[in-house]
Amino acid sequence: MRSKLSATGFLIGAAIVASSALPPIATAEETVDPSLLAALEWRFVGPYRGGRVTTVAGVPSNNQLYYMGATGGGVWKTENAGLTWENISDEHFNVGTIGAIAVAPSDPNVIYVGTGEKSIRGVTTSHGDGVYKSTDAGKSWTHVGLPEAGQIARIKIHPENPDLAYVAVQGQIWGPSEERGVYRTADGGQGWQQVLKVDAETGATDLRMDPTNPRILYAAMWEHGRKPWYVKSGGTAGGIFKSTDGGDTWKKLTRGLPELIGKIGVDVCASNPSRLYAIVEAMPGEGGLYRSDDAGESWELKNGKRILWTRSWYYMHIAADPVNDDIVYVLNAPFMKSIDGGATFEKKRTPHGDHHDHWINPNDNQNMINANDGGATITFDGGESWSSLMNQPTAQFYRVNTDNLFPYRIYGGQQDNSTVAILSETYDGGIGNDDFFSVGGGESAHIAFDPDDPRLVYATTINGTLTEYDADTERVREIKPYPEFVFGMQSKDLRYRTNWNAPVTASPQDPSVVYYGTQKLLRTRDRGVTFEEISSDLTKNEEDKQGLNGGPITAENVGAEFYGTILTITASPHAYGTIWVGSDDGLIHVTRDDGETWADVTPGDLGGAMVNAIDVSNHEPGTAYVAVAGYKLNDFRPYVYKLTDYGARSTRLDGDLPRDNFIRVVREDPERRGLLYAGGEGGIYVSFDDGGHWQSLALELPPVPITDLAIRQGDLVAATQGRGFWVLDGLGVLRQLEGGLADK
Repeated sequence: MRSKLSATGFLIGAAIVASSALPPIATAEETVDPSLLAALEWRFVGPYRGGRVTTVAGVPSNNQLYYMGATGGGVWKTENAGLTWENISDEHFNVGTIGAIAVAPSDPNVIYVGTGEKSIRGVTTSHGDGVYKSTDAGKSWTHVGLPEAGQIARIKIHPENPDLAYVAVQGQIWGPSEERGVYRTADGGQGWQQVLKVDAETGATDLRMDPTNPRILYAAMWEHGRKPWYVKSGGTAGGIFKSTDGGDTWKKLTRGLPELIGKIGVDVCASNPSRLYAIVEAMPGEGGLYRSDDAGESWELKNGKRILWTRSWYYMHIAADPVNDDIVYVLNAPFMKSIDGGATFEKKRTPHGDHHDHWINPNDNQNMINANDGGATITFDGGESWSSLMNQPTAQFYRVNTDNLFPYRIYGGQQDNSTVAILSETYDGGIGNDDFFSVGGGESAHIAFDPDDPRLVYATTINGTLTEYDADTERVREIKPYPEFVFGMQSKDLRYRTNWNAPVTASPQDPSVVYYGTQKLLRTRDRGVTFEEISSDLTKNEEDKQGLNGGPITAENVGAEFYGTILTITASPHAYGTIWVGSDDGLIHVTRDDGETWADVTPGDLGGAMVNAIDVSNHEPGTAYVAVAGYKLNDFRPYVYKLTDYGARSTRLDGDLPRDNFIRVVREDPERRGLLYAGGEGGIYVSFDDGGHWQSLALELPPVPITDLAIRQGDLVAATQGRGFWVLDGLGVLRQLEGGLADK
């Protein structure tokens, strides 16, 4: 994978490299022979409950055939209208994060896929590596260019010429990129021309073609970008652009539209191409559903209801009915339908909320497929009934924990869903929907418990919520440390700032002691009845990054993604009261007396990068392995540290890891000293010599981001961002291999 690092991005590497020299690059002779790993196999655990899907497409001539693109999970195909789904990208794609799918109208064997999730989430989004093409309905694929595109939002194909296609490049999230704009290929992807470019901060977030005249194109251009503490959405550079000559020239449509304009979704009515609909982010009184009845020359605000365009950076998608030009659908948290040209809307039920794409069969407007945070779902009766989401193994998990029962259970929070506790194996040959259940908390949970007796389970979720689940009574009790309503609040005005992925952990020596991370470390010894602050602020506490976390149009203060918070807590397995804490703004602290005193042991200057995971060595009490992720600073390089003597010294361990593959977690094997496992955005790696050299441990694992790792009963458990939980059984093989730092 090529580097996406922008020259304008914030580089944490300069400061980090100055503090410690990089290890040497490995040679093939210094790594373990990959053939020795051939007998190992990753095993999918589940759950079969769909995760976020951002793009869908159907085939008008075959109402049983559909495609979906998952965020991390790859491209999937169903030939029985959603009864079963088959992955068709794993063996061909380098990445699993998908932004756009288009099937050629003149030849359904031709499919274009754009990678890079178009929803610019701060907590899960990964960039793509360009465009892939299939000419045999997904049996095989070829990478056809635009490797630096970042996020691709839409693809449109000429109705008669499958070699002529247009791609809306939204661009890299975390920094400006010159690649943003609309691209055209006339030779099936062999060459690309950037036919519309505004500037490095304005990307194409939607693209539509007049169904009656393929020379006419409409592009929605979005001035946007993210920082860890702020979502920029809007400016004067974006808007709706029109071409009447196949993309050679473009005109910005302005009459009736706001000058300060944010994210836009646009569509053309096939039954009346003079009618266009647009969902527009703008200032209060100006945002909402716009309609044009003269092919875009003028626009009128038809409906300004906030529910149509709330949380704009995440939604703002629209679909015009191909048969009736008075019917239009708006996709937001709810799915909404208008039958009077946008004047009024009603909510329509779907199996899951948070909607990101919608395809309507031009031959039958009752036949549709919808993409949402629960998967892809199909209807044949205009949305009265939908196909199941419980047959799509595309769940996104942030963290993983395991208990010590037999068989052991795997715990995590599924994105936009509940927490999950699922059996690692069963006695009947399969792990089904009856083998997992919720344990409180929510979608972004860290989960803590006594692994030998997981009756009481502590789980976090967004908005500073912490719960206790009692397995004996199945009761969930909220034990939030301070009863504070965070929606609409600036984090500097809150008593406790908490991360979207707020951490909780139990003491290994006394699991009745539970630690919870805000900007301070909190402790409860009485099941959450009371909490004690056992630290001062362990973040940089930069007040200028604690205000409104969105603008210039939408404040985006939903209380979900605050910055300047504790992101990870690790209690030492060796001694009670020794605790390591990492923050999302680049600090590491350790206490050896249960919070009485703290030492800042940050290696050099991490420049604000997230300390995503800390693993205390089972073999050396004062040693910890740290994974630092700088992707929110537009730096996708790996940063792995080994801290020794309780942080007094540090060493970099990432010398030969791929440069464009940030690492989220490192774990040391509990039985073999120096045997390390690293999970990153591009896969999973193993080191046999304490991080001196790394090699892939992906085996047949899909190309999916690894978000966390755990080791239990001789197995390696992986949480993924789009393919659920996986287990590598039998680490004894790896523990016996020579070529690394053997146990003494």
